[in-house]
Amino acid sequence: MPSSKKYIAHLDLDCFFVSVERIKDPSLIGKPVIVGGRTEERGVVAAASYEARKFGIHSAMPTVRAQKLCPKLIIIRGRHSEYSRMSDKLYKRICEIAPIVERASIDEVNMDFTGCENLYNNDLPGFMKTIQKIVLDEFRLPCTIGLASNATLAKIAANQVKPAGIIFVPHGKEAEYLAPLDISVIPGIGKKTEEFLRSKGFNKVADIQAKSESELISILGKHGSWVLHAASGQGSDVIGEECDAKSISREETFAKDISDRKVLEKVIFELTEDVCRQLRANNWKARTVALKLRTSDFKTITRGKSIEPTNDDTVVARIARELLRSSYTGKLPIRLIGVRLTNFEEEEQMELSLSPDKEKKQAILKTVDQIRKKFGKDIIHVGGE
Repeated sequence: MPSSKKYIAHLDLDCFFVSVERIKDPSLIGKPVIVGGRTEERGVVAAASYEARKFGIHSAMPTVRAQKLCPKLIIIRGRHSEYSRMSDKLYKRICEIAPIVERASIDEVNMDFTGCENLYNNDLPGFMKTIQKIVLDEFRLPCTIGLASNATLAKIAANQVKPAGIIFVPHGKEAEYLAPLDISVIPGIGKKTEEFLRSKGFNKVADIQAKSESELISILGKHGSWVLHAASGQGSDVIGEECDAKSISREETFAKDISDRKVLEKVIFELTEDVCRQLRANNWKARTVALKLRTSDFKTITRGKSIEPTNDDTVVARIARELLRSSYTGKLPIRLIGVRLTNFEEEEQMELSLSPDKEKKQAILKTVDQIRKKFGKDIIHVGGE
C-alpha cells in the first residue's frame, strides 16, 4: 500500500535575479550586488545578494539608502524578460523530475512526491540533493529546498537554511521543529501583527503553540485560528493540478515614475500578453479583469470589471485600458502598474459556444504562443486596439 504521509517540497532559487546576472557576469560573484532602480531615479531594491544583505540591505529598500549602507554596492538595472525566460525553462525541467509541480512565484516551485517514495529509493531527502545539483549544473543557479508534510512548513523550513541548503522536517515533528523559531517565520504575521504579538509577550513560536485557538482568536480575531494552525506545523498539502488557481497577475514597478498615459497603456498591453499566455497554457478563460495602480505617494488604486470569459490579449488589454482611463486622474505619476485576472473557467466548457471567428482567433493566439515560446516573447505581438 502506498504511504499515507504527504511529502511536499518547496524549492526557492537563492537571490534569483542576482544569480541570473552572475551567470552573465561572473565577476559579480562574491560581491555586494542589488538588482533595482538607479539612485538618481528614486529606484528601489528588487533583489539583494547575501553579501549586500550583510549591510542591512533588503528588497523594497530605496536604492539611495542601500548605497549609503554599502558604498561599494554594485547596482544592476535588471532584465525581467530574462528572469521570466529562465524561470519558465526551470519550471519545465522540474516538471520532468517531479510528479506534481506548482509554480509558487517566479523563483519558487512546490513539488508533491506523495506516494512516490519507492521511485526514489525511499530516500526523498536524498533526492532533494539530486534536484539541487540538477538546478546548479544545468542552470547554474543555487537553490534551497525544504521537504515537509505540507507546503507552508516546507517554505518556512527552506527559509531557515538559505542559501543552498536542504532540510527535511520529519512527520510528527512539525510543532517541535517550529517551537524555538521566531514568530516572524509564520506566514500571515506581518510587521504590525508581529509588533502587536510581541507587546503581548509572544516572541517564539512556542509561545503561540501554548495558547488555545479561542485565546488566539480573542487576541487576533479570526486570523488567530490560521496563526495557530501554521504555528502547529499545519498547512496545505494539496498543490499543482489538484489546487485551483485563484488569480494570475503581473506587475511592473518603474525605475522612474510615469504619467504619460500612452506609455502606461503600452505597459498594460505587455503585462496583458503575459497573463493571457499563462491563461491559455492552462486552458483557462477569465471572467474578471483588475487593474492595479500605485501613485508616487504610494497610494494604491485597484479597479476591476466582470466580462464574458476570455483569454484574448486584445480584449483584456482593452478592458484594462478602460479601467486606467476611468480611475487615473493624472494628478500624480505612477510608480507601479499591474494586471490581474480572476474567476477562471476551463476553456473546454466554452468550446460549444465559440463562433467560427472566435475559433479562428483562438487558433491564432495559440500559434502566437508557440512562436513566442520558440523565439522569445518579443518576436511577435497580437496588436492593441
